[in-house]
Amino acid sequence: MTFDVEQLDGFLLVGAAVTLLAILAVRLSSRAGLPSLLFYLLIGVAIGEAGAGIGFDDADLAHALGFAALALILAEGGLTTKWSEVRPAIALGATLATVGIAVSVLVVAVGAHLLLGLPWQLAVLLGAATSATDAAAVFSVLRVVPLPRRLMGTLEAESGLNDAPTVVLVTLVASGAATEHGVLAMLGEIVFELTLGSLVGLGVGFGGAWLMRRAALPSSGLYPIAVLSLTLLAYGAAAGLHASGFAAVYLAALVLGNADLPHRNATRSFAEGVAWLAQIGLFVMLGLLLSPGRITLSTVLTAVVAGLVLTFVARPVSVAVSAVVQPLPWRELAFLSWAGLRGAVPVVLMTIPLSQGVPGSEQLFDIVFVLVVVYTLITGPTLPAVARWLGVASAGPRDLEVEAAPLDRMAADLLQLRVGETSRLHGVEVRELRLPPGASLSLVVRGEEILVPDGRTVLRHGDDLLVVVPRGHREATERRLRDISTSGRLARWNPPAEGTDRTP
Repeated sequence: MTFDVEQLDGFLLVGAAVTLLAILAVRLSSRAGLPSLLFYLLIGVAIGEAGAGIGFDDADLAHALGFAALALILAEGGLTTKWSEVRPAIALGATLATVGIAVSVLVVAVGAHLLLGLPWQLAVLLGAATSATDAAAVFSVLRVVPLPRRLMGTLEAESGLNDAPTVVLVTLVASGAATEHGVLAMLGEIVFELTLGSLVGLGVGFGGAWLMRRAALPSSGLYPIAVLSLTLLAYGAAAGLHASGFAAVYLAALVLGNADLPHRNATRSFAEGVAWLAQIGLFVMLGLLLSPGRITLSTVLTAVVAGLVLTFVARPVSVAVSAVVQPLPWRELAFLSWAGLRGAVPVVLMTIPLSQGVPGSEQLFDIVFVLVVVYTLITGPTLPAVARWLGVASAGPRDLEVEAAPLDRMAADLLQLRVGETSRLHGVEVRELRLPPGASLSLVVRGEEILVPDGRTVLRHGDDLLVVVPRGHREATERRLRDISTSGRLARWNPPAEGTDRTP
């Protein structure tokens, strides 16, 4: 089959139109409180064989493209994750991504076999595919809900780490290796692949950070490309060693994203854009792969029953077992149980048995697709209300918006902040901010007026603030401003060190 210029023109036309439609859907989904993945999936179904007539049934290609997209999404997740926020919750997050996955797979597999009559291979595949949470799905609906760092860090760590073990497990079960070599051999293989993949990722991450700090590239635009290439290098190197590429890419990105590299903020923005494009392409492709004619009432009922077992039995049990390593109040555990949103990962994982021709894999793909859509529609919009009902939402609203731009030659960042309508920064004098050493509030933009503040300048609702801060004190500065925004001028009282004047 040849691919000529005329076909390329049509591909670019349709691709650009679908991408723009998907970008507009982000705004619609944020207003509706739904993950944008649902809109992308529906776009794929709409332009597929049952809609516009675009046929796509190549499971092998979907498998390859799906893994490539997941690698890019995980790279962006690692690059944009702040280690300082994840570190306090890493024990629970890692346990959820390993022990929690094992418990969830066991519960769902037993339920699917006993309640739905699925053969053991399909039952285990169903449990393995649906046990992993999805970062994109979780955080798209959590943006409007302020949560304690412990909960946010746990969800972020779990969603970043649990793809790797589930991919290995599904691959082994679909290939028949688990049955052929036994459970202990399968567990040993999983541990080996995760361990080696993690070592490769950490090695590439630290080595890449050392290299990037010493490389004098001729253009700033090359740094984001180089960093993203390093994360994919980790994926490819681990896969070449028959280790977990997903563990490698996430850990390499986590190290690089938290290293003091040139143009770090530009790199994160670039990775975020690439990840959005990967998500759009991935979900639309998965929607194309679905054949609506195969969806029957039996498929829907099976998906609903499997989802009930997953949501109300497997997920709470896995959270409770994992919490042994880091006990939490029952309210927070209940929220973690409800916040286990599934996204692209379960559907992508189903392309593995599809590509390998596992009997019943088409039926299982349809079941997982329906399950993801139905339970995302149920749990996604209710997360804000559940957080408030359980009392786990932070005391104050998200009323302090922070954006940052790098000042690389000065090893500093320029923070742009808006004082929200409910922020308790209102009425605070600049001298009462007591920012860390070197941080300075340089400008206040109030409507059409630009003010150069002094210590007695009083902040007001709607003010835009420009703060110059040394890179090493950025997190402390943001934390101080958020504390005041939530609790007022006496929040976590932080008097200046003796002999230090912090008043701009």
